[in-house]
Amino acid sequence: MIELLLPLGIWDSIYGALSTMMQPLYWAVSGLLVLFHWLWGVWLALPQGVAWTLAIISLTVVVRTAMIPLFVKQINSARNMQLMQPKIQELQKKYGHDRERLGQESMKLYREEGVNPMASCFPLLIQMPIFLALFRVLQGASDGQVRGTWLKERPDLVESLQQAKLFGAELASKIFPLTPFGPTQVLGIILVILMVAALFVTQLQLMRKNMPPESLTGPMAQQQKMMLYLFPVIYAASAVVIPIGVLVYWLASNVWTMAQQGILIRNNPAPNTPAYIDWEERMRAKGLDPDEIMRKRREKARRSRETKGTTRTVRGQETVSSSTETAEGAANAATAPAKVQRQQVTRSTVRVTSDGKKVVTRQQPKQQTRSQRKKK
Repeated sequence: MIELLLPLGIWDSIYGALSTMMQPLYWAVSGLLVLFHWLWGVWLALPQGVAWTLAIISLTVVVRTAMIPLFVKQINSARNMQLMQPKIQELQKKYGHDRERLGQESMKLYREEGVNPMASCFPLLIQMPIFLALFRVLQGASDGQVRGTWLKERPDLVESLQQAKLFGAELASKIFPLTPFGPTQVLGIILVILMVAALFVTQLQLMRKNMPPESLTGPMAQQQKMMLYLFPVIYAASAVVIPIGVLVYWLASNVWTMAQQGILIRNNPAPNTPAYIDWEERMRAKGLDPDEIMRKRREKARRSRETKGTTRTVRGQETVSSSTETAEGAANAATAPAKVQRQQVTRSTVRVTSDGKKVVTRQQPKQQTRSQRKKK
């Protein structure tokens, strides 16, 4: 019995800790929803279903706008990883028998090229807690367990969100169960199809337009092809148990990613790709030199890497210098001559009393300054 209760207790502790960590996100998500609902539903006096839908889309725009720098790093990192595939394959041929050496050489190559393999995961890691917070806030509005301070203090808004409908579909409801089949299921299925289509187009434009021919072969290319068909299936399977309002957020986020990636590929494509050839033609049509533009971009990237490397080197030198100064100070203190402690000499005088007894009086010498002693 104890063995069964212990895991349950541990899971309860983990769930409690995660719930506590999510409270700030519940507060932020509910606050933004209330703010944008006031903008669309009160100030512009739109219908409640439309107002809540636009509030969710506005939340998506705020989140994705804040993530633009991370998204640019993600795309650049993915592109650089693709361009490095020939070098990675050479390392695999050279050190394939020694996995440890292969890992060391690969990390060395990443540092030299200024590529962070984990950069492509950052936007997803940041967006998932926000996605989960929105899911829990909408779910709480539908099942009565309201989350988020801004909604807890406004029962009228909770009731409005529970009753909000878009084309007859309830934003707080889910596709499942399918019975009774109605507007909620129809709109949910349409949102899932559009969401999967946006994801598929996003992956397809990356592989067909912004990948060089040599990157379309090998293990990594095969993995990307599998993801191209596997991810939409996973998304579709998980979307049927998610509230319609969260599907609206998911669709808006996927459309944003598709458009943002298309703009980035159009303006900053990877060399030796179909998108790069199109970009060269556009630059020449404008009277610009594509080679000179790319040279300036490479020079800018090189200076950026050198600046980062110099900053790390200076910090390291400051740390070493500080440690050296501390060590030298300790060594000097150890080798410095000891300070001579001078004994104070006492003077004794003997005095004979009237009854013939001798009395000895000891007296400390008078303290004199150095200048007084020199005068003598």
